[in-house]
Amino acid sequence: MVKAVVGANWGDEGKGKITDMLAEHADLVVRFQGGANAGHTIKNHYGKFSLHTLPSGVFYNHTTSVIGNGVALDIPKLFGEIKSITDQGVPKPKILVSDRAQIVMSYHVLLDQYEEERLGGKSFGSTKSGIAPFYSDKYAKIGFQVSELFDEALLQEKVQRILDLKNILFEHLYHKPLLKAQELLDELHRYREMVAPYAADTAAYLQQALKEDKTILLEGQLGTLRDPEHGIYPMVTSSPTLAGYGAVGAGIPPYEIKQVITVCKAYSSAVGAGEFVSEIFGDEAEELRRRGGDGGEYGATTGRPRRVGWFDCVASRYGCRLQGTTDVAFTVLDVLGYLDQIPVCVGYEIDGTVTTEFPTTASLKKAKPVYEVLPGWNCDITGIRKYEELPQNCRRYIEFVQERIGYPITMVSNGPKREDIIYRNN
Repeated sequence: MVKAVVGANWGDEGKGKITDMLAEHADLVVRFQGGANAGHTIKNHYGKFSLHTLPSGVFYNHTTSVIGNGVALDIPKLFGEIKSITDQGVPKPKILVSDRAQIVMSYHVLLDQYEEERLGGKSFGSTKSGIAPFYSDKYAKIGFQVSELFDEALLQEKVQRILDLKNILFEHLYHKPLLKAQELLDELHRYREMVAPYAADTAAYLQQALKEDKTILLEGQLGTLRDPEHGIYPMVTSSPTLAGYGAVGAGIPPYEIKQVITVCKAYSSAVGAGEFVSEIFGDEAEELRRRGGDGGEYGATTGRPRRVGWFDCVASRYGCRLQGTTDVAFTVLDVLGYLDQIPVCVGYEIDGTVTTEFPTTASLKKAKPVYEVLPGWNCDITGIRKYEELPQNCRRYIEFVQERIGYPITMVSNGPKREDIIYRNN
């Protein structure tokens, strides 16, 4: 059976915890898209971790972690991450890297940095991890696949082609030092040495696992609203964030994905630029940010303060619909326990008309939130394991959100730890 764990919103919904939790009953956990430009924060009996490329199932001895062909593979960051978890006492995970995955090169990172610098105040708020230049090269068919690292003649020829293209940009657009052929070759040779023990035909491996009736967990990065096709373009990421792409990015048949667990926060948060209708500011935002998550709302990769706001039913229903949601995991509900009243965004007012449908970016820029205010529950719900033991107003909040988004909330996370979860039958 294949299950996908994906985000409904801008990312930062708590997918890492949900994947870590579900991985207890999985055989393989697959990252199927994105790169090291976003992270998943996980807290378990080993400690607290921020993962960026490694799948969130690496903390179990029985799982195999797969880096799928859809991932932007930053090899030094991947191996730095493996060392960081093993240094904290985690047993070395079993890892396979797709031989069709493509590699983030050092010049991709430089191009990302230089372009943000050039754009100045009109920049995209990039994490400067090289992701957009990487995917540009992938679809321009000038990227390096892992399998190509083992063909020296091909590397020599391709490096020269890269220099001819990239040095025009470095010299004439960015006015920066030029790339050198030997330095690029040396970089590729280092990557070959590092990844050689892990490179495999992971699509074939997954197909065999399906024949053996193994449980496969697909882990996505970011959320629907950062999808390049359906998100808040152009303030989106560069690879599809939808569960449907899990089949492509992992190399499995689409009909094998039987369950799509879409993660929603009990309030909203986002790192980076772009439209965010229910965003709040000032002291109100700082209080929510300070209390949020495990240690506050700060990006797992960037450390940047997350933008925060109230739960957005319009964006979340849209996000769940595009994901093909079967189950909603509702996270960080415990954070809201300090509030007497909790606003929920139930519609957008655009040019004097209220809509409950999520619009395209041009209309979204004009949208103002329409709120319904619910009573808070004014207590700490951490540690509660049964739904019926939650305060009445807390249950009312969950059920109100479920009704407005139209998808079943079957998991409620009420704390940062793996075991802080309430399963709910609808």
